[in-house]
Amino acid sequence: MVKRRKSEAGFTLLELMVVMIIIGVLAAIAIPSYLTQIKRAKEAVLREDLHVMRQAIDQYTVDKQKAPQSLDDLVQSGYMKSLPTDPLTNRADTWVTEQSDSYSSVDQTESGGMNNVRSGAGGLATDGSVYSSW
Repeated sequence: MVKRRKSEAGFTLLELMVVMIIIGVLAAIAIPSYLTQIKRAKEAVLREDLHVMRQAIDQYTVDKQKAPQSLDDLVQSGYMKSLPTDPLTNRADTWVTEQSDSYSSVDQTESGGMNNVRSGAGGLATDGSVYSSW
């Protein structure tokens, strides 16, 4: 049996290479899954933001008996504290509003105004739909 001296104690280059290869394989497996989960989380935030803004538009229309003319009307009237940041573009000014010239409720006194909001982000969602169609 060969005894090692204290100065020779440690890992060999081969052992270190095997460990580095194992770490690389694990990272190659984990990183795509992590990125997919991040994308799904951003999509969930986008869906919730759109839902909240659409509810605010509807509530504004019912309360004021006219549709808001812009998203800023919702903030200034207190229906929203601030415009949410689009999680896909990281900007609050990329929301696309849809205007309508028709009445959206029976009690509405003025026609026209904003009746829907969509994301201005391009690209495909994990379910295959386009973000701007949500």
